[in-house]
Amino acid sequence: MPAHASHDAVADGASTSSTGPAPDTALVLVNLGTPDASTAPAVRRYLAEFLGDRRVVGLPRWLWLPLLHLAVLPSRSAPVAKKYASIWFDGADGGSPLAAYTRRLARAVQEEMPSLRVIDAMRYGTPALSARLRELRDAGVRRALVLPLYPQYSTTTTASVGDVLERERALPTRMVDDYHIDAGWLDAVADSIRAHRAAYGESGHLLFSFHGLPQRLVDAGDPYASQCEAGAEAIAQRLGLARDEWTLTYQSRFGRDKWLEPSTEATLHALAARGVRSVDVVAPGFAVDCIETLEEVAMMLSEKFAEHGGTLRYIPCLNDSRPHARALADIARRALKDWI
Repeated sequence: MPAHASHDAVADGASTSSTGPAPDTALVLVNLGTPDASTAPAVRRYLAEFLGDRRVVGLPRWLWLPLLHLAVLPSRSAPVAKKYASIWFDGADGGSPLAAYTRRLARAVQEEMPSLRVIDAMRYGTPALSARLRELRDAGVRRALVLPLYPQYSTTTTASVGDVLERERALPTRMVDDYHIDAGWLDAVADSIRAHRAAYGESGHLLFSFHGLPQRLVDAGDPYASQCEAGAEAIAQRLGLARDEWTLTYQSRFGRDKWLEPSTEATLHALAARGVRSVDVVAPGFAVDCIETLEEVAMMLSEKFAEHGGTLRYIPCLNDSRPHARALADIARRALKDWI
């Protein structure tokens, strides 16, 4: 099944002629977002926007916002800043790994699609998606295809990008909803696992670790879990793995809700108890490496698994690799062909 595009949002009175240099069509790669610095104030600003989104935390505003600003942000900003500091990139093109890799990925996709203008944007933080759309309009761009870097659709992530497109009608836009079983993307993930194992040797078990989601959202119809399962199955088939050679798990839980199971941490404990001493972990729900993969999996969970005598080998995300750029470019070409 090819990735599909939907959620048209045509701006009222949008310019129909390009006043800037060609091209007049843009591709916007949108990621979740990240703090601008690995400091408590920067993290607090970012978390206030992220956790203040109704899509992310659905509690009544009168209850959640005071709790967020009076309890959660004061207590969590400094510890989370330390986590970011542990993975922060140095250099001119450094900063948050998520931001750095997303910028580089946009440049790699631009090389694959020279007839388009390819830029990056963030749902939360900077560069903000709404501001990017206005910049494109002012530069003479006539239409923008928006590609959220979430392979699996969720009301908590992809739908929130759609909310911005509905509010910010600077120019005609269309959004790609998901690409969890796109053949090019699946091949790129499978090839990255093969390359990792060829370089470092086979491991006894492969763990697919996806970001968690409250169970109630899936029960209400969110397709995220079923898309995670379909993608993991397809990747495992490409690798020729038997069903007992891999496991799908969910990570990054917070709050008191019941979340999707099994959890990544609990599964690692169970594998260690069974005598499994070597595990490879891949996170195909993340387009690029970020705090959830580099700090939570590659550092924290790796250390915990080592305490049980095991070795956890983290397989990096596709990041700005050429196969990733080609896969996303192909997805964009199909969406644009259906649209224009």
